[in-house]
Amino acid sequence: MQTFSDVYRHLRRKQWRQYALLAGCAFFSTLLITAYACMMRSPTILTVLPEGGDSRKQVMMVFVLAVLGCLVFTTYAAGLFFRQRSRELGIFLALGASRQQLKGALRRDLTVIALAACLAGGVLGAPLSWCVWTLFRRFLVDSQEMALSFDPVAYGLPLCFGAYVLVMLLFLASRSVDRTNILDIIQESHKSEPIRAVKRWYGPVGLLLVAAGVALGNLMPSVFVRVFHWYAPSVVTGLCYAPALVGLYMFLLHTVVNGWGRRKGYKNLIATAMMKFQGRQTVRNMLVMTLLVAGAYFASFYAPMMSSSSAYSFEQRPVDYEYHWRGDQDLPEQDAVLALAAEHDVDLTSWAQVTAATLGRDGSYSVERETAFGTTYTTEYTQLLKGATFFSESDWNTLTGQEVDLRPGTCANVLDDEGGSSYRSGGDVAVLTNMVTRQTLRVTPAEPLRYTMLLGCYVLDDGDYAAITQGLTELWTEEYVFFNVADVEASYPFAKALFQEIIACSGPEVEVADYYDLVGAALAQERGEPYAYDPQQAAARGLSVIDYDDSDSSEFRAYWLYMPQFRVLDQNDFATTMAVFLMLFIFIALVCFAAVIVIAFTRSMTLALTNARVYDDLRRLGAPPDYLYRTVKGQVSRVFQVPILVGTVLIYAFYGLIMYTNSQPAGITASEGAGMLTCLAVVAGVTLLLYLVYRLTLRQVCAVTIYRKGG
Repeated sequence: MQTFSDVYRHLRRKQWRQYALLAGCAFFSTLLITAYACMMRSPTILTVLPEGGDSRKQVMMVFVLAVLGCLVFTTYAAGLFFRQRSRELGIFLALGASRQQLKGALRRDLTVIALAACLAGGVLGAPLSWCVWTLFRRFLVDSQEMALSFDPVAYGLPLCFGAYVLVMLLFLASRSVDRTNILDIIQESHKSEPIRAVKRWYGPVGLLLVAAGVALGNLMPSVFVRVFHWYAPSVVTGLCYAPALVGLYMFLLHTVVNGWGRRKGYKNLIATAMMKFQGRQTVRNMLVMTLLVAGAYFASFYAPMMSSSSAYSFEQRPVDYEYHWRGDQDLPEQDAVLALAAEHDVDLTSWAQVTAATLGRDGSYSVERETAFGTTYTTEYTQLLKGATFFSESDWNTLTGQEVDLRPGTCANVLDDEGGSSYRSGGDVAVLTNMVTRQTLRVTPAEPLRYTMLLGCYVLDDGDYAAITQGLTELWTEEYVFFNVADVEASYPFAKALFQEIIACSGPEVEVADYYDLVGAALAQERGEPYAYDPQQAAARGLSVIDYDDSDSSEFRAYWLYMPQFRVLDQNDFATTMAVFLMLFIFIALVCFAAVIVIAFTRSMTLALTNARVYDDLRRLGAPPDYLYRTVKGQVSRVFQVPILVGTVLIYAFYGLIMYTNSQPAGITASEGAGMLTCLAVVAGVTLLLYLVYRLTLRQVCAVTIYRKGG
């Protein structure tokens, strides 16, 4: 006579596919979260991503989407597992097994599955990150900054996820067995989950909510800051996107239940009906896939957008070489540069050198106050706020080749060539201060000038410049040099040599990042206070630290205050300089796209197994293989096409909105337009890959449902 344990063990062996699916989902989810967490918390990454910067926020945002997707994915897999096992649980209860017996057996099984799957995923997550990163370094780009290291703290996230999986499985097991109606338990695996009637206005209203949510989420943070003087907590900013999430769900509901075309007879009756009666789970998976597709593309756009925009800006520079230095430094001037050029067989075709002044300027600063609802601030005006670089109009014309003629008493700030970086310029000024004599000069804003290579500088009338700079010492002056060469592409060795010569001639007093302000340092010294942006103070605050010994690092190239602009050097070293940034976002995109593929494949195979009996009945009723194939294709195509199409269009439009709002008043600039076109090429390549996965999945589903090898 067989015991309960013998029968239970026998049935467990018969249901090995369900156990394997549950374990596989938990393993894959934990693997992705661990790999992502290890990368996100790696000292290699954190050293490059500035604290509070946009790049780190983007990484965190996509990580939240990935975790959300994995949570829903594993919960769905668990629900499916209990639905498929409900029949045998009901039979055990009908035969007299106690609920405690079933709970004990299920708890043992699920505990082993959760611990084994999550442990395996957690253990393999870091090696997966290391292997992918190593492949990047070997086949794409490598630099000294890309040596990957891990922080054990990163394992706190997968541990929390593993705990969630275990608790969730035990809770669902207990709830499943505690049901009192045995017949309901037996029939649970055959119950459909229809969606209640969905009005046809759900689709258009859903689209409007998506558009409203995206616009609110993108615009409201700046409204909070500029209008209400309030730095809203992240949760408030996230709530601004809530209408988009609701609208997206409504849109997917409408797509699954009603579709967007007019019904033509009974052409798609079977496929549509089956999708309806798997509605709740189908829409839930579609929503998760849509968010993951959006997050994956958001990450994958980073590299092409930065690369193409940078390549365009390098190409559009009007001058091949630019460098500048503080007046108290002894850097190579024309004779030394000509001698170095001769050593490398480089011919200089032009040379322009002028002197600029560092003056104090007025402005408003923020006084922050912490409240229970976040940080608020008020602004206060002062005549001496910080420093800026000023040119006389004649020196500006000599340097740039422009013909500027300013009226006395006016001052022009400098934007980029496309006029789209006003937020990066210094803004208008009204009072200038000579930091040696403390003489002041009142000016009115003139029409801004455009010159990307001198973005953030100012230009004064010659007479005003001579008056306000009278008595300045070398500390408060800067030398600017522009020159061109005959063959810029062949001058890379010369550019490297000149760059190293500039570093060798620069003293420790200018070993500072671009946040360092000479006027701010002088004012702090006068007050007897430490300057917050001195290298030692900045390092303690986690800001970028400049070190001449790391002159090839992305941190040095991006943030050194006196970093030269050599076209050929910037072009050739771009990939290695930005390697960590580029590879990090490529890694994130791969993780999210892998999650999309697994969820879509799993959901499609689940639909096939769930509806296997329906296909058997259709086959017995005489349905030809071509009809069954069209029915299967109708289901699988919706699982793949709808979330991928919606996620792609949504994130591309959102990215365009970001470019548009960031580049006001110019709109999307030419360099950003080039980047957006490159992103379209990425979309085309990824779409082709996802289509191949779709065809493979369709082939597998057909093999399970209609025994058709191919398609």
